[in-house]
Amino acid sequence: MTLDCERGSVLIGMADAHLAQRFLAALQRCVKPGSVFIATSLGDLFEQMKCRAWSVIAVSNDLAENLPLTEILRQILGVSPIILIAPQERQTEIAVLVAEGNVDFVAQVGDFLTLAASLVECRTRREQESEMGVRYPSEVSHQVAEIFRHEINNPLTGILGNAELVLAHENRMSVTDIQRLRTIVDLAVRLRETIRRLTHMLQAQPHPLKS
Repeated sequence: MTLDCERGSVLIGMADAHLAQRFLAALQRCVKPGSVFIATSLGDLFEQMKCRAWSVIAVSNDLAENLPLTEILRQILGVSPIILIAPQERQTEIAVLVAEGNVDFVAQVGDFLTLAASLVECRTRREQESEMGVRYPSEVSHQVAEIFRHEINNPLTGILGNAELVLAHENRMSVTDIQRLRTIVDLAVRLRETIRRLTHMLQAQPHPLKS
């Protein structure tokens, strides 16, 4: 697929053409038309990676064939963040990359394509917001910082703590439930980091009462 597009482009790397079309259908609800490209082989993926600036590249496990998955992902990370769709047992293999923050792991259980599409939407929106920049009125910035710190961050810490406590008993849970809880933890950690950065940004602005 070779469509003309600008910023916000998404590259899908999937050897399974049927799976790629299903994922494309899921993505059409959350990305602009004409912004999604498909590569059906690793060679094709690397060629298309050179063509433009990608917001995110979604790759399925089958594209790696028998090559080292971590090595392939590190090459892709030189161009774009990644959403990896793979069997649950491959999560441990790439845990270090996930912890670094530019790889999202989606286990192939349950309605995994919908989850992957949501993560694509989050990545593309984050890039757009980063490019546009965030501006806050100075008269409310310090009030907003306090709200972020106390009214959002504190409950979020409780959500994280409880989710991690439940995950401590994951041997009693189904694979689908484990995946959902890990998604909650992952998204909560990102939200907490976003709040930390926004709070720091807001507090750095001049206080209106001292101006």
